[in-house]
Amino acid sequence: MSQSPRLSLPLLMPQQAQRHLTLNDAFRLLDVLVQTAVVSATRSDEPSSLVEGELYILPPSAAGAHWGEMEPGSLALVENGGFVEIAPVKGQIAYVADTRTLLLFDGAAWDPEPFARDEWPAIGINAEPSTANRLTVAADAELLTYDARTPGSGDARKVVNKQAAERTASVLFQTGFSARAELGLIGEDRLALRVSADGETFRSALKADAAQGYVSVAQEAAPVCALDVGGAVRVAAYLKSALPPASAGAGQVVFVSDEAGGAVLAFSDGAAWRRVTDRAIVT
Repeated sequence: MSQSPRLSLPLLMPQQAQRHLTLNDAFRLLDVLVQTAVVSATRSDEPSSLVEGELYILPPSAAGAHWGEMEPGSLALVENGGFVEIAPVKGQIAYVADTRTLLLFDGAAWDPEPFARDEWPAIGINAEPSTANRLTVAADAELLTYDARTPGSGDARKVVNKQAAERTASVLFQTGFSARAELGLIGEDRLALRVSADGETFRSALKADAAQGYVSVAQEAAPVCALDVGGAVRVAAYLKSALPPASAGAGQVVFVSDEAGGAVLAFSDGAAWRRVTDRAIVT
């Protein structure tokens, strides 16, 4: 055997004269084949200005005094003021400088596909993806931000799309991989927030009607007014001396804990706080 079986490097033979020539030839091939970087894989006209050591992948349309005699897909090395043809090795990867891409030689041609996929079956970042979670990220924080490079519009809209109204499009919050809260369109087209103490039984916390914008609290039934509460309602308690400004807006409701005659609900008419029992001003 006078050559290595895979890279076809010339081997030193017993009793060989001028062994340095064979060794230097092996070094030259290693220089080309190991961590291959080429100037271009698409340039078809043979350059007249040569730089020693430059390397090209010859496209099918390659033409020139030297390139025209070489096989398409071969490597053309600038050496001693001319070109030397070198056959690529199956599995060889080359970095292409003018396109900043990688190519893989599959034994017949240079293929960009393994490095230029538009779709990936699964992606894991610091974690192993699974069939159920094809995108898996293990990190203390993740950032989704607006496009400042292209640039984009400055907007940052994240879309969760479902197939039909009865399906689910939601964000699930867990503790120790046990669900505790879920927000989204859960089996219908009303925005819902539901909570769970055990990851199995959920209770409705909020639901928003898509047609009217009405909100229901702590109930499954559709809301019939702007705020429809499925239970008792509690408002903040204030001392008379600490009541918020009534002028902030008519219709505010508070609980006055030290009103004369006993604690009472009060409402703002836009100018003063009045007891709901007799409309008298809180004093």
